[in-house]
Amino acid sequence: MASIQFTEEDLLCPQCSEIYYLPVLLKCGHNICRVCLQKFWEWKGCRECPVCRTVSVPGRPPINLELKIAADKYQVLKTSRDQEFCCLHNEKLKLFCENDEKPICLVCQTSRQHRVHECCPVEEAAEQKKAEISATLESLRKKLTMLNKTKLHWEETKNYIQSQAYQNEVAIKEEFEKLHLFLREEEKSRLKVLKQEEEIKTQVMCVKLEDIKDQIKTLSSTISDIEAALKANDLPFLQDYKQTKKRAKCNVPDPECIRDILINSAKHVGSLSFGIWKNMANIVKCVPITLDPNTAQANLKISEELTCVQYSSKQLLPDNPERCTSRVCVLGATGFTSGKHSWTVEVGQAKDWFIGVAQESIKRKSTVFLNPAEGFWVIGLSKGDSFWAQTMLRTKLVLKQKPEKITVQLEYDKGKVVFINAADSTTIHTFKDKFMERIFPFFSPGLFEEEKKSSPLRICPLTIKVDVE
Repeated sequence: MASIQFTEEDLLCPQCSEIYYLPVLLKCGHNICRVCLQKFWEWKGCRECPVCRTVSVPGRPPINLELKIAADKYQVLKTSRDQEFCCLHNEKLKLFCENDEKPICLVCQTSRQHRVHECCPVEEAAEQKKAEISATLESLRKKLTMLNKTKLHWEETKNYIQSQAYQNEVAIKEEFEKLHLFLREEEKSRLKVLKQEEEIKTQVMCVKLEDIKDQIKTLSSTISDIEAALKANDLPFLQDYKQTKKRAKCNVPDPECIRDILINSAKHVGSLSFGIWKNMANIVKCVPITLDPNTAQANLKISEELTCVQYSSKQLLPDNPERCTSRVCVLGATGFTSGKHSWTVEVGQAKDWFIGVAQESIKRKSTVFLNPAEGFWVIGLSKGDSFWAQTMLRTKLVLKQKPEKITVQLEYDKGKVVFINAADSTTIHTFKDKFMERIFPFFSPGLFEEEKKSSPLRICPLTIKVDVE
């Protein structure tokens, strides 16, 4: 069936004299915009045709689909045609004003408004401006890649938080299994705190992930819009150039570095039994410091209520800002900015190890030397028989006997770190310096040969005394 041909006059509503918008066909054969007809009926108070006054039958008049399609096409064509001509002079837009960043006609160029402005042909301007937007688009694409990588990392971190919380939960339960029934309330209390932290930190990561997803969605939409604009014809592109340029210059912040987001294992598991030592003094163990697994290199296994560290198989851990990746080491959970502190480390028969203290700002992701200039005050054993103080130029230590337990004494205010053989209380070595920031205990168990068991470094417990009155 051949389609009906409409003239421009046929596409005008007899009521509003505008191009039809949703034309409806009345019984009398006349077409009226649906909105115009509804307003006329409300004003008239009856269902008359605005043209011939014929009363329509009850019910909603149908939309004239062919007329609607023709009117819509004409409207698009008219809009496109109008956009190619200057609204002031009705001349074709052939030039682009660099000052006002918009297309103009030849008459506009000679007018007072644009007479001193820099102008160029539309085709030349379109090529130049598309190149500018393309360069900005590439930067946005790189930023999108960064956001996607960060999103993936944060998703892994969120999953690890839940896994880490589960591991801490198991450790707490195992410790509480050693206690009597009347300590169950203590267990519940600690699990609740752990759960709250897990929920809070997981929620934080969920919010962060939602934020970065929104950023990715917004940036992706912006890139899509810009790509669509770049594919447009020269004139439509230049007409939307200001808006496109504004979108291309959108400020997309870099992903934030989320610190201290992992579960605070030292709070939940460190010295757990010490909290109930008055009731269970015969089985309680208390140490002056605990290890922070969130700082541990991936090959280190931490056990016994965060008091023992040992080289083991590599684990899949998030590369959080606190973690040491450049060296096989772990820091204590508590840092010091004043006072006198000491702890004893059981080194056993290990052939390689380093112990001491390190400042908070040490480089954790890049190679460093274990010396005071890099923020380390440590001693160590190498190859099972050579003791060294890690000074600027290593100092060899001559010892009468190989120590199995070494006490580290930190006197922050005096700038001293003293290493003492716990067996005979003899001083092994003393560092003297000036501390300017927080200082943390430092532990680095040695590597081990294939098929041989590695020796752990263990923080020795304090002697607990309970006085009964």
